[in-house]
Amino acid sequence: MRTAKAEADLKQRDTSKRIGALASLWPFVRPYRLLALGALLALMLTAGVSLTLPLAVRRVIDNFNAHDSALLNLYFGAAIGIAALLAIGTGLRYALVTKLGERVVADIRKAVFARVIAMSPSFFERVMTGEIISRITTDTTLILSVIGSSVSIALRNFLIFLGGLVLMLFTSAKLTGLVLLIVPMVIVPILILGRRLRLLSRINQDRIADSSGNASEALLSVQTVQAFSQETTVKHRFDAVTEESFQAARDRIKVRSLMTVIVIFLVFTGVVGVLWIGALDVREGMMSAGALVQFVIYSIMVAGSVAALSEIWGELQRAAGATERLIELLQAEDRVQDPTQPKALPSPVTGAIRFDAVNFSYPSRPEIAVLNEITLDIKPGETVALVGPSGAGKTSIIQLAQRFYDPSQGRVLLDGVPLSTMARQEFRQSMALVPQDPVIFAASARENIRFGRMEASDVEVEQAARSAAAHDFITALPEGYDSYVGERGVMLSGGQKQRIAIARAILRDAPVLLLDEATSALDAESERAVQNAVEDMAKTRTTLIIAHRLATVKKADRIIVMDQGRIVAQGTHDSLVAEGGLYARLARLQFTDGEAA
Repeated sequence: MRTAKAEADLKQRDTSKRIGALASLWPFVRPYRLLALGALLALMLTAGVSLTLPLAVRRVIDNFNAHDSALLNLYFGAAIGIAALLAIGTGLRYALVTKLGERVVADIRKAVFARVIAMSPSFFERVMTGEIISRITTDTTLILSVIGSSVSIALRNFLIFLGGLVLMLFTSAKLTGLVLLIVPMVIVPILILGRRLRLLSRINQDRIADSSGNASEALLSVQTVQAFSQETTVKHRFDAVTEESFQAARDRIKVRSLMTVIVIFLVFTGVVGVLWIGALDVREGMMSAGALVQFVIYSIMVAGSVAALSEIWGELQRAAGATERLIELLQAEDRVQDPTQPKALPSPVTGAIRFDAVNFSYPSRPEIAVLNEITLDIKPGETVALVGPSGAGKTSIIQLAQRFYDPSQGRVLLDGVPLSTMARQEFRQSMALVPQDPVIFAASARENIRFGRMEASDVEVEQAARSAAAHDFITALPEGYDSYVGERGVMLSGGQKQRIAIARAILRDAPVLLLDEATSALDAESERAVQNAVEDMAKTRTTLIIAHRLATVKKADRIIVMDQGRIVAQGTHDSLVAEGGLYARLARLQFTDGEAA
């Protein structure tokens, strides 16, 4: 029984969409139109050759009792030649069509990934990563099946259907007329059931994507799942999503099976009836036995092509649904976009950052104000620390500084140029980030650090690691800097991952350094070493630090105290402590365990 969710999705589907969604693939096929043309010519050759075989069979049968065996040999020889042409054409068609399918799907995958990897974080608030991966893999596999097989088979069967119908007409107009009476009975169930099949196919693909997204989320958080003994809960959740996928697939299979049964029964019942009448005409001398056999073969070819088309129609429906989903990704609107004519960033970059009357709410929570009327000037080379309770808006400041989001109101400027007027990739090259949750790639320690500046030499990588107090633990790994650190750095401790992320930022050597709780996972000794490295870096660049531990920001040129999205105080450590207020209360809690000073 279909689940309520699947039923709701079915009702919400846009029924105006048709198999024409496959036309969206043409921009990817266009660069290889010569290859497609070659495949089409090979396909037409095989279809034409197939249609000539019954003619040869008719000649053989009608001349079977001829006194001159040379004529009979000629017809048999021609039949062998036709078979050879059919074999060569079929092999050529397969090679060209398969190559075309693989090439087009590879381009689609690259285009979708290039589009998604450039989307701002607000896009990923709405779409699960696992679902995107499912679209790039499962949906493109369906399209590969269509381009590399189904479309060519459909075209070949369509040509055989038309050609066979015309040659049937020349063979016997009377019998062909009877055959044509059957066609409407076949087309009607294809149209009625095919429409429903397309909707069910798309739901099936959506459920598969949901299943992939659920599995991806659980596997990426496997340690948390196991730590809270929630394996059974997560398993049941995955089972439920997978069962929905099965239910949707079962509904699709039922409809497709019903359509196949109806079409094949009607086609072959009609053909048998027509042949019955033809056999009576032969007995009465109204047509030759060879002509009847020729008509029989054409009838079988036409009936087989109709049956094949009805079956392929289901594949085309599924591919149309997959294409719609991929085109949705390619055409997805990004809330943050580069201008058509971006301004150039001043050179050299000094690192002056200005927040001008900035208000901000996350797109997924527009009713909740995260930042309120933030006006902040950060001078070139200044070290500014942001402190305050969780949820005060500190991380949002850094995200806006990199233009991961745009302010709801106000502007963010770098060296006097609004970020919204520049290309994101260009001005981000002037920034180095150490996030609160350090990202480690499934590669070697060396490659993880080099991600900060891909052209850096091994010597520069190691120097950055030394500055981040990471050199000693890296050299202690089995293969040193070339040691594989596992997916998301699972083979490293939290502090080790953070030091690699800091080394990456040091290697980037950018004019602006952004540190979001960069030392939160370090022990006291490592934190002191990293603090020294950060202080050395801060002398020559603009540094923006977020920290809950006030000991790490005491030496900042200026401390910005935030609360509920607003700047409530700013100054040096000593001046803020003397001033009282939120910062003094936080300092008292951290430095004196809450006792009065």
